[in-house]
Amino acid sequence: MTIEQNLGKRVTLMVVKKVEFGVYLGTDDDKVLLPGKQVPEGIEIGDPIEVFIYKDSQDRLIATTAEPKITLGEVKALTVADTGRIGAFLDWGLEKDLLLPFREQTAKLKKGEECLVGLYVDKSGRLCATMKVYEMLRKDSPYKKDDKVQGIIYEHSDNFGWFVAVDDQYCALIPKREAYGKFHVGERVEARVAGVKADGKLDLSVREKAFIQMDVDAEKILKDMNSRGGGYPFTDKADAETIKRETGLSRNAFKRAVGRLLKAGKIEITPDGIRAK
Repeated sequence: MTIEQNLGKRVTLMVVKKVEFGVYLGTDDDKVLLPGKQVPEGIEIGDPIEVFIYKDSQDRLIATTAEPKITLGEVKALTVADTGRIGAFLDWGLEKDLLLPFREQTAKLKKGEECLVGLYVDKSGRLCATMKVYEMLRKDSPYKKDDKVQGIIYEHSDNFGWFVAVDDQYCALIPKREAYGKFHVGERVEARVAGVKADGKLDLSVREKAFIQMDVDAEKILKDMNSRGGGYPFTDKADAETIKRETGLSRNAFKRAVGRLLKAGKIEITPDGIRAK
């Protein structure tokens, strides 16, 4: 395997030549420069050294002893160091930031934000990042139904819902029907495993089981009503869109929570809406 074929990987190479500005690694016919500031003290010709192969700002192959935060084929959460006219630039632990082209982004990014990316070699032979990591995620998670998990949202689909990488590595989805509340790409979420598909992918829910969630929703509604001056100008008979917009809950979840509060004597329903007692 040539040194170029190891682009984006950590490899162990032999020192074949020492020069004033560093050492060359590999073989006499296929070698790469390790700059002087990266050369370990006392290194000699014939010594092996582990390095990461990437390209410098002039697209020349270069070796480094620095530890990158991501290597070829891996998926990692990285921070946006800056943005520019061709895309975002990510901090991956090396001097030259990693380019995330606009075409490989699943959402608009800002400096300082976190995003989940994979590392790949583009058509011009350069290392780049992509947020389109669906096919790169693992489907052999150790989780089962009702387990609590954490992950990062990496993409959104109007048809399917929010795509999540559990533990930043396992393939999961918050289905559209379960997506209560506001989310955004790059957000870290806590969820419950609602199901494990035959192929190992996880379906997630950010809501508890109905009988537990009912109490959570009831408390949320009561707190929300008090912050609004003590009530809502609508009842549980309002249309689903109004309820979702005003409370973040589905119509059924809202009705269940209102029923729980009514039974507990904490609210009253009037012709004009719902009032807290």
